[in-house]
Amino acid sequence: MHAWPQRQARVSFECATSGVQCHHFQGPLLHDVLCAAEPDFDPARRKDRLRFLISVTGADGHHALLSWGEIDPDFGRAPVLLATEMDGVPLDRRGPQLVLPQDRCGARHISAITAIRVEAHVRSGA
Repeated sequence: MHAWPQRQARVSFECATSGVQCHHFQGPLLHDVLCAAEPDFDPARRKDRLRFLISVTGADGHHALLSWGEIDPDFGRAPVLLATEMDGVPLDRRGPQLVLPQDRCGARHISAITAIRVEAHVRSGA
């Protein structure tokens, strides 16, 4: 994860169980990491990538879903991180954390990521 440019974000979000949380995260953009995996977009269709969804799962079974359009620089451009460090402490043992600085609620912040899937939501002929 350190091969990609590292970004930093100071984030405050509301947690249903422990109130307002404030943390400093560092890691690559989710978009950069997923592009390196070369998703199966149809190059003949300019907006094909907008039909793809991103599913993220944590070790505790927590899931979050994002659209490709949210993180794509040509559309939503959300600075979603795959954090490798929180408050100056590496997350190497726990695994990366999904961080959505733009979210007011922390429900889509996924700790100890175990899986990320990028899948088309609708068929290309639709």
